Amino acid sequence: MVPTAHACAVGCERNGPVVNPRRLAASRAACAALMAAAPLAAFAQIIPAPPLHEAGGSTYRIFVRGAPIGAEQVAVTRTADGWTIVSSGRLGAPFDVVGRRVQVRYTPDWHPVELSFDATVRGQHQTVHTIVEGTIAKSEINVGGQATQKSDTIAADAVLVLPNSFFGPYEALAARLRTATSGATVPVYTVPQGSFSVRAGDSATEQIQTAAGVVATRRTHITLMLPAAALDGDVWTDHTGRLVRISLPAQSVEFVREDIASVSSRTVPISRPNDEPVKIPGNGFVLAGTLSRPTTTTEKRLPAIVLVGGSGPTDRDEMMFGIPILGQIANALADAGFMALRYDKRGIGQSGGRAEAASLADFTEDGRAAVKWLSDRKDVDPKRIAVVGHSEGGAVALMAAAKDKRIAGVVVIGTNGGSGAELVLAQQQHLLNRSTMTAEERQAKVDLQKRIHEAVLTGKGWDQLPADVRRQVDNPEFQSILLNDPAKVIPDVRQPILIVQGELDTQVEPSNADKLEALARKRKNAPPVDVVKVPGVNHLLVPAKTGEVDEYGTLTEKQVSANVTDAIGTWLKKTLSGAR
Repeated sequence: MVPTAHACAVGCERNGPVVNPRRLAASRAACAALMAAAPLAAFAQIIPAPPLHEAGGSTYRIFVRGAPIGAEQVAVTRTADGWTIVSSGRLGAPFDVVGRRVQVRYTPDWHPVELSFDATVRGQHQTVHTIVEGTIAKSEINVGGQATQKSDTIAADAVLVLPNSFFGPYEALAARLRTATSGATVPVYTVPQGSFSVRAGDSATEQIQTAAGVVATRRTHITLMLPAAALDGDVWTDHTGRLVRISLPAQSVEFVREDIASVSSRTVPISRPNDEPVKIPGNGFVLAGTLSRPTTTTEKRLPAIVLVGGSGPTDRDEMMFGIPILGQIANALADAGFMALRYDKRGIGQSGGRAEAASLADFTEDGRAAVKWLSDRKDVDPKRIAVVGHSEGGAVALMAAAKDKRIAGVVVIGTNGGSGAELVLAQQQHLLNRSTMTAEERQAKVDLQKRIHEAVLTGKGWDQLPADVRRQVDNPEFQSILLNDPAKVIPDVRQPILIVQGELDTQVEPSNADKLEALARKRKNAPPVDVVKVPGVNHLLVPAKTGEVDEYGTLTEKQVSANVTDAIGTWLKKTLSGAR
């Protein structure tokens, strides 16, 4: 996906529209009513949660930007008096929390009764004890020996959570989502800070492959309706309603049950009967992928396509808002007679490597590794291999083609035509133009974003940025995104190029396609370049009304537009037929 100005560097409540390009799909929209929650399908094989010393317990792993930072043990018990959630765990930097015990009690119908928290946070002992009486939550807080009290009015059926990355208390949210219909809201009280609500979006069943078997889950899209902005994510539950996974892309935070967190497990949202799971040798690690092929063919050696997804923690299917973008494109290309290879980005899903230490140049080498792997196969025509990249994946595809003559054609979809820094500022301006901020407030946000860029690109001014901003933006991918400029890459791309652009794309506006076309036509002895602009299609490549990010959660069409896939398939047939 591409950066969106809704994606705050450190969280929208604090900084407003400050853009971090790593959050390429982070910003979500409020979810409107789409359909009633779908019932779970029959289970192929129920995999029990890992054993814990407390009855009903599970162990979860916590990841930030794809890196493991801690673990939490969570137990849920039911008695005649109601429900009790107990957890304990440890988080490393940047949280530095040792949670000795978190306990939350509810009545049998999930009305809050009490929360207690005992932990050491960055070396300082902290406790919180909250009692709920009707709609009044009374809290006693002790931080480093300093005691305070606080009283808040909350919803009588509020879910009690904590203002840190301990997710055990969200078991109560999972229980509520089990019966929630799309569009329903669940009140939440962050102890002892304040209230917000969680809006349930559409739900779907998903199968997760693990080393031990298949886990059937229900995935529900959620929107955290925070005071300053909406933060979107997804919650997976098992057949009992227990938590399996929580994903908050805007914060690059994942809370995953241990058996599901294994690199041997993956969600399968789309597949073909003849799909082949594959391992692609990379630079010191292995990329895991799926090779889709035509159902029938008379050719001994087929043309092949490498699919490259956008930035952020993107798996092989590039699942966004219930749309497996690359998975659907791969399926369409296989139907059109191509072999289609898609893979989990390094450090994501079943692929090895470290995502947090990777730049666009590293992702380019991963794409080239996929091209080499295909070219070595006896059932692939090595002269007919193309690369298709969506969003930032288009930039990676161009960089790979500039270096690798084994690539016979390049397709870029919704890809930036200027520098990454220019795109980020343009996206921020788009969001600011739609906000109710004063002119002074808008300028302050722009100035902060420019200071972030200066610090990342020059190394100057880091001390002028908030610490939490520095943690978010100080990474190789962010820097390489800001530095990336197709004007410096395209002159070295000697292959034919197809530029596909949704006319309702508000993340990478249609003018970017014009910029890419102009650059491609300026090449010496310019190879062919074609442009296809698809009316009524947004950045997710599906039909939309406005194309705005805040519309994504309300989209009823979850299928990549046939106008997109047909254009790609037709162009590839024409281009690769001449590459024999």
